[in-house]
Amino acid sequence: MRYSQAHIAVIGYALPDEIVRSVDLEARLETLYSRLHLSPGQLEALTGIRARRWWPAGFRISEGALRAAVDAIKRAGIRPRDIDVLIHAGVCRDEFEPATACHVAAGIPGFNPRAMVYDVSNACLGVINGIMQVANMIELGQARCGLVVSCESARDITENMIETLKNKGSMDYFRYGLATLTGGSGAVAVLVTSSEFINTGRRRILGGVQRAAPRHHMLCRWGLEPAGAGTSTVRQFMHTDSVNVLKYGVTLATETWNDFLQTLDWTPETIDRTICHQVGSAHQDTVLKTLGMPPEKDFVTYPELGNIGTVSLPITAAIADEHGHLKPGQTVGFLGIGSGLNCMMLGIEW
Repeated sequence: MRYSQAHIAVIGYALPDEIVRSVDLEARLETLYSRLHLSPGQLEALTGIRARRWWPAGFRISEGALRAAVDAIKRAGIRPRDIDVLIHAGVCRDEFEPATACHVAAGIPGFNPRAMVYDVSNACLGVINGIMQVANMIELGQARCGLVVSCESARDITENMIETLKNKGSMDYFRYGLATLTGGSGAVAVLVTSSEFINTGRRRILGGVQRAAPRHHMLCRWGLEPAGAGTSTVRQFMHTDSVNVLKYGVTLATETWNDFLQTLDWTPETIDRTICHQVGSAHQDTVLKTLGMPPEKDFVTYPELGNIGTVSLPITAAIADEHGHLKPGQTVGFLGIGSGLNCMMLGIEW
């Protein structure tokens, strides 16, 4: 897909105040580490993640998304009634029904009553899906301004994993639980507009591609399961086969990358910067090396923020912009991969 009218006007975001270090999580797993003869520091050594942020217990997902949305609207200087579509694209939601996007829209004074308001779910790719959906609507003349929001929270799923690891305590289960322990929390809002609506001449979306490998859909799962035998209560669970997610994910990323370069008529040398989904050091190193991209062209936030799911890539782009890593006129590749397996890549003239 190629675009000519869609721009990323602004990326707003919000981060929780509570910082949870990897050593803090390991301290809670002291008996497990002793039983498995693991040395403290393994979590950071294996993932490159020193810390992550958590929302307070009981925090509503829509509240985080609303904070990011208000930030984006204020920074862009637009009127809420000018928003033609609002999409919540997170894995986490307030409830099954209504759409979490409705909660967010209700919290924005003067919001456009004619806007399309709905949720999109696609593991860690949800925000990129939302951006592409709004860009498609702009190209078709169906919208001039769309807001894609997301909020993710890793507190509950990480707390559950820690308790499970204490009880099961095998090395195999530690490997399957490692990805869960990398999770962080945060919120983001990406304002996508037509060039006629906000003509900044910046961050033009040039095109995007996607590929799927659904035969690998069972490699990473996050859902609900019975809390115990004979009980009707449920709790969140996450099971991740990190080794095969990386193995097959890199294969899918390579295929998508080839499509991406061909679609945009780019080469690796003509790409000035990349922003990848933030999983951890092993993922970043392997993906960049396989795609032939030097690490100095990339920007990371996972060491201090962990993996925030759908929020990771766009919030990293916003922070990279603040640090001057992304400059006007540069070609930038958003490289996303998520459970499913799905892979999506966006090309932007920053």
